Amino acid sequence: MTFFERLAERIATTNSIVSVGLDPDPDRLPDAVQDVDLPRWAFNRRIIDATHEHAACYKPNAAFYEDSDGWRALRETIAYAHGKDVPVLLDAKRGDIGNTARQYATVLDEADAITVNPYMGRDSLDPFLSRSSKGIFLLCRTSNRGGGDIQDLELASGEPVYERVATLADEWNDEGNIGLVVGATAPAELEALRELVPEIPFLVPGVGAQGGDEAAAVEYGLAEGVGLVNSSRGIIFAGEQARGEYFGAAGEAAKQLKQSLNRHR
Repeated sequence: MTFFERLAERIATTNSIVSVGLDPDPDRLPDAVQDVDLPRWAFNRRIIDATHEHAACYKPNAAFYEDSDGWRALRETIAYAHGKDVPVLLDAKRGDIGNTARQYATVLDEADAITVNPYMGRDSLDPFLSRSSKGIFLLCRTSNRGGGDIQDLELASGEPVYERVATLADEWNDEGNIGLVVGATAPAELEALRELVPEIPFLVPGVGAQGGDEAAAVEYGLAEGVGLVNSSRGIIFAGEQARGEYFGAAGEAAKQLKQSLNRHR
């Protein structure tokens, strides 16, 4: 089963397109997990317990795991999510050539999908794209404030860089395993890209803490009902503002986002 086939099943099972970003910032972890072995893993486990009924996918960001204890925590997290039958998309934004790219791609031995940077061209992506059962999400039009500095630049052909990335993704999608990262903070670009590549699923970050457009994320993010809308801090740190149980607040935030997105489906 390919990643997108598995994701379609998960979306149907949970009636959810929510991707929960597992970004356990050590400076924000609650006291309940501070004095245990692998605090990031302990935090993620409790977040998964609280949110898995509402999660179509989990999306750990590699930046929060790039040390020896972090990689241990990540492996435990992936295994635990799989035990709940939830796929895992590693947000790593990798992109390099030759042996380096092949080494980066080995993380797909454990994760189900990955984000990659297409800036270095097709050969830098081949080790990822050749993994036909895995999902490969190319950065296209990102949700950050400066995303347009390069992505909006107009090429000699008259198209912006982000549209060229989408066109290339469509050409490279021989295995049907490519998705695109398109931020909810750029709804006009979301619409334009959906018209350009109607069959490619999108990973749409930027809702929640970044204030992205939920309606546009749903309307343009899904291809044949498959796609993901991600929230990280708005879910996993919801307990910081809650009067009740910390991790219960994360579960409630995931449920509320699922219900809010489903109003647009």
